[in-house]
Amino acid sequence: MEGNRKRWDSLKRDRMERIREAIPLVKMGKIVEASNTVKLLETVIKPYDKVTIEGDNQKQADFLAECLCKVDKEQVHHLHMVQSAISLPSHLDVFEKKIASKVDFSYAGSQANRLAQFVKEGKIEMGAIHTYLELFGRYFIDLTPRVALTVAVSADKDGNLYTGFNTEDTPVVIEATKFKQGIVIAQVNEIVDRVPRVDIPGDWVDFVVQAPRPFYVEPLFTRDPANITDSQVLRAMMVIKGIYAEYGIQSLNHGVGFDTAAIELLLPTYGEELGLKGKICKYFSLNPHPTLIPAIESGWVESIHSFGGESGMADYVAARSDVFFVGPDDSLRSNRTYCQAAGHYGIDLFIGGTLQIDKYGNSSTATASRIAGFGGAPNMGCDPKGRRHSTEAWLKCGQEDGIQRSLIGELPRGRRLVVQLQETFREKMAPGFVDKLDAWKLAETAGLAIPPVMIYGDDLTHIVTEEGIAYLHKCGSLEERMAAIRAVAGFTEVGLEEKPEETKELRKKGIVKTPEDLGIDISRANRSLLAAKNVRDLVEWSGGLYHPPAKFRSW
Repeated sequence: MEGNRKRWDSLKRDRMERIREAIPLVKMGKIVEASNTVKLLETVIKPYDKVTIEGDNQKQADFLAECLCKVDKEQVHHLHMVQSAISLPSHLDVFEKKIASKVDFSYAGSQANRLAQFVKEGKIEMGAIHTYLELFGRYFIDLTPRVALTVAVSADKDGNLYTGFNTEDTPVVIEATKFKQGIVIAQVNEIVDRVPRVDIPGDWVDFVVQAPRPFYVEPLFTRDPANITDSQVLRAMMVIKGIYAEYGIQSLNHGVGFDTAAIELLLPTYGEELGLKGKICKYFSLNPHPTLIPAIESGWVESIHSFGGESGMADYVAARSDVFFVGPDDSLRSNRTYCQAAGHYGIDLFIGGTLQIDKYGNSSTATASRIAGFGGAPNMGCDPKGRRHSTEAWLKCGQEDGIQRSLIGELPRGRRLVVQLQETFREKMAPGFVDKLDAWKLAETAGLAIPPVMIYGDDLTHIVTEEGIAYLHKCGSLEERMAAIRAVAGFTEVGLEEKPEETKELRKKGIVKTPEDLGIDISRANRSLLAAKNVRDLVEWSGGLYHPPAKFRSW
């Protein structure tokens, strides 16, 4: 009987065995020389392991990712990568070299085209395209990493980590791995006697490698105002007057892009003109966007909690601790998991762009040739059914919801505003509205059970194009919603199905509003309204505290 008894510490014993094998590589405390990193990975990673490389939106464990691509594929192979972002060439090289075979992720960004090609060629087995919170949640369920390759600014010899301005995914990656008997390896910029702030205790870290260069940070949320178009200014004006002012939006998230940058830069000008300061845009779940500097300096913004940092914004954030969440060292304390949770439950509105919207209002950033993934958009771009606190904006949107009212009767209920900004024709004249999403074709190619939709049509409340705003939540039927979408879809295949008499009736009901209906003078919709016309203006607004990356300096 005793001999047949199950052992309940197999993961612990496996972990200890791997660490024992790696001990000869340790120089002091938990420190391994950079030159021994490939050997370390070959020692602690086994075939078919689930491995996470910290590839956040911005902060990258780039040295560890490159070293993983150099391991002997006879020793390490068939890895299942579970990482939030596929951001670097090395994140895909590991598949080309047949070291890894399967991936579950959230966002691909600059690797979107190459990822789509790899899927088409059968080089990658796709698990799922997740939202950030969804993937983080699965770290604690069925996608628990066996080995985590993470990254921080500095560490001491005992493994205490200081993540600094870009904490991002580090806490959730490490905790999920460490407390399921996994192994944590941290890449750091420097080894110090004492870290400025203990963000991750040393007991949670097994090995530390000082990389030969500072880790890469992508300035993902930096937008040069010089590239904002008059069309984007027009859409921003419609959003401010037709949505933010109408609903009294105080808590919100802005997706990344020039459309939302235009909104931010119109607050101190057009928003001020409308008398909206103190009434809208007070609380953000948002990275420290440089284009928000004029609004912050003008007294619009009370609080920002951030998913991650942004290159060049460290000094500005430290000097504006009333607005941002910072540590005792005045460095930003970002946290993607907490900020996603705040964005899911704590805000009244999500607004962002997309690649395609279909005739039903479903939208996606995953196409047959470009798999950008979703990031956190679906967490914030939905109506969270678990919400129980009320605000004026949430209640007003719920009261206007034609279909929801019919389902719940007299019971009062609010609704999150979910807005998609869309040009009817995007770059290279790609239509923004299509009869059927490319996501259907991608699902077939990648063997996915469902098409990868970013925001489902039933969650979407507003679409804003240069034609006007479609208030979809006010529609009483699917047919009426489709007619409202057609009314703002321009000369796309969807918009060409628009019926003038139908649109006229929708305008009477207030379901579709054109710039004229909103009282917006289109002749004023130009760059002269922007509070900052270029990056240099942003630096001046900041009092010299903003230090833009070199590629954004044109003076």
